[in-house]
Amino acid sequence: MNVQVGDTIIMKKSHPCGSDRFTVTRVGMDFKIKCEKCGHEVMSPRQKIEKNIKKIIRPEEG
Repeated sequence: MNVQVGDTIIMKKSHPCGSDRFTVTRVGMDFKIKCEKCGHEVMSPRQKIEKNIKKIIRPEEG
C-alpha cells in the first residue's frame, strides 16, 4: 500500500472522539497518525494501520 506523509486516511473504525479521518505524519515500520478532529497522535505498526484503511485522500498537487 502506498501511503505517504501528508495523506489523509479514512479508517474503518473511528477514534473515540468520533472522527474517522487521520493525517499521516510519519511513515516507516510504524505509522504516526494524527486525528483531524481532536489532534491526538497515535503511533501504531504499519501492518495494523494498513489493514484498517478504508480510503486514502491525497493532497492536491500543484
